[in-house]
Amino acid sequence: MKTFRPLACLALLASLSPLRAADATSPTDAEKLGWTMAMHSYSFRLFTIFDAIDKTAALGIKHMSISGSVLLSGTNPVTTVNVADKDMEAIKAKMLSAGISWPFVNIGVVQLPPNEAQSRKVFEFARKWEIPILVAEPNPDALDVVEKLCKEYNIKVAIHEHRRPNQYWDPQFVLNAIKGRGPLMGACADVGHWVRSGLDPVECLKKLDGHILAVHFKDLAEKDPNTHDVPWGTGVCNCKGLLEELKRQQFHGAICVEYEYHWTNSSPEIAQSLQFFNATCAQLAAPPTK
Repeated sequence: MKTFRPLACLALLASLSPLRAADATSPTDAEKLGWTMAMHSYSFRLFTIFDAIDKTAALGIKHMSISGSVLLSGTNPVTTVNVADKDMEAIKAKMLSAGISWPFVNIGVVQLPPNEAQSRKVFEFARKWEIPILVAEPNPDALDVVEKLCKEYNIKVAIHEHRRPNQYWDPQFVLNAIKGRGPLMGACADVGHWVRSGLDPVECLKKLDGHILAVHFKDLAEKDPNTHDVPWGTGVCNCKGLLEELKRQQFHGAICVEYEYHWTNSSPEIAQSLQFFNATCAQLAAPPTK
């Protein structure tokens, strides 16, 4: 496994913006491929959502997804769909002032129970705040309700694939859940959890071809359930192969940074991950040589 140098990573923070001001009128290589690079707020779960926005902006990332719970202040998380309107307006204003696009590309993991009124509350929240995709792990007895609400609200649900023994740890279980339910229901491909479950993440992507609605992207130190994140391209997840497969599938959507290590100071390693991502996108977006 490759090594990384934290001090060198710090120097990347000012230079790795996927969309720097000077390039604001031209698409990035990721955008040429149909991809939206987004920061999942869970990466900064120990900080308030407002601090997470600042950290995202400092990395040059222009889009965010929001986790199922957030810190507004202090250390007590709030379920995101229960956040008051005034606080959501403050979050929106903070994002826009920091140069981050509104709305969030997705929200989750959220709870979608079989009780229609309770699940409807989540869809109402998403519609009000213009969030197009819910990331969730609905139980089988909730799938009919979820399908109904997806169609009613025209909001997508991406089933999140948590590691074994989660009910959706294998892509086949997701395919079974969404079979015959239409394009508004699909998968949130969490490539790290597949590796933690002993699966080949590239093969998992192939199984889900045409059904991926969002991606939680990461690289891991080892093929072990208890391993930790490392900068993309330095671990065992075959990150380049994953991006090549997403290109082959013509996946268009959000690739979310979900970095779950060195929680208090992960920005240098995320910066190194972005360097890898940008370089790989440049290769994948380049016109074929004759």
